[in-house]
Amino acid sequence: MAKVTVVGAGNVGATCADVLAYREIAEEIVLVDIKEGVAEGKALDIWQKAPINQYDSRTVGSTNDYSKTAGSDVVVITSGLPRKPGMTRDDLIETNAGIVKSVTENVIKHSPDAIIIVVSNPLDVMTYQAHITSKLPRAKVIGMAGILDTARYRAFIAEELNISPKEIQAILMGGHGDTMVPLPRYTTVAGIPVTELIAKDTLDAIIERTKFGGGELVKLMGTSAWYAPGSAAAQMVEAILKNQRRVFPVCIKLEGEYGIDDCYLGVPVILGKNGVEKVIELDLNAEEKELLEVSRGHVKEVMSVLDKLSSK
Repeated sequence: MAKVTVVGAGNVGATCADVLAYREIAEEIVLVDIKEGVAEGKALDIWQKAPINQYDSRTVGSTNDYSKTAGSDVVVITSGLPRKPGMTRDDLIETNAGIVKSVTENVIKHSPDAIIIVVSNPLDVMTYQAHITSKLPRAKVIGMAGILDTARYRAFIAEELNISPKEIQAILMGGHGDTMVPLPRYTTVAGIPVTELIAKDTLDAIIERTKFGGGELVKLMGTSAWYAPGSAAAQMVEAILKNQRRVFPVCIKLEGEYGIDDCYLGVPVILGKNGVEKVIELDLNAEEKELLEVSRGHVKEVMSVLDKLSSK
């Protein structure tokens, strides 16, 4: 059975560990945090409900001791400062890049063969940071954003149509946040194109709400979301450990796909035991290509901020 480490025992990390344990996706789940006792406490709390919810996964906590993470198959990095109201994702770059760099170095020291899933924000550029720090192949350092964005999109469609969210399949591409690229053409309800069921203006409103989905929650709660992001990261871990070869949108370094090179963007991939088994290239139309190009420009801009910080 597999071993998973979740770095950052805040709301997102703890939710991810809880879902992994509850669904018995790994035999051992290690939570690591910088704050004394937090990871140990949350791991203990999750373990104490094992008799109630009937699972065998063991959860272990550690305050900054990465030796406990040794031999992890998958590592989920959620560390970093959360977004505060009025703060842009880009404000977070300098602080969170330093955190992600240090975490990645510690992780690789003890689990050189791990697949790394980045959840820290700004997502695309933190995936870039983890990739260059780890020096792992691109297929093994990926970012979780597309699954969360797609889930929000599907949830809103299910609400609009008053149907089960299980019936809705969708793909989103591009950067995480305001420049994401929704693809109504690739959105179906039990195989029926969504455009046959929802009027264009209503669908456009749903797409807009999806784009600012994270911001909507920050406004409501004063902090960023955690149930959906934590569950989304756990779903990626499951696809890898069970070699499910599921098709998910994930953030990966593009090397020529979609005519884009050296940029970390969300694209549909096949996710399996080796991480990204294959990047799927959709036949985008002119409008979709244009939206992807805007997204690429935005992510490259943020990547260049990190490049400047690194060269200081």
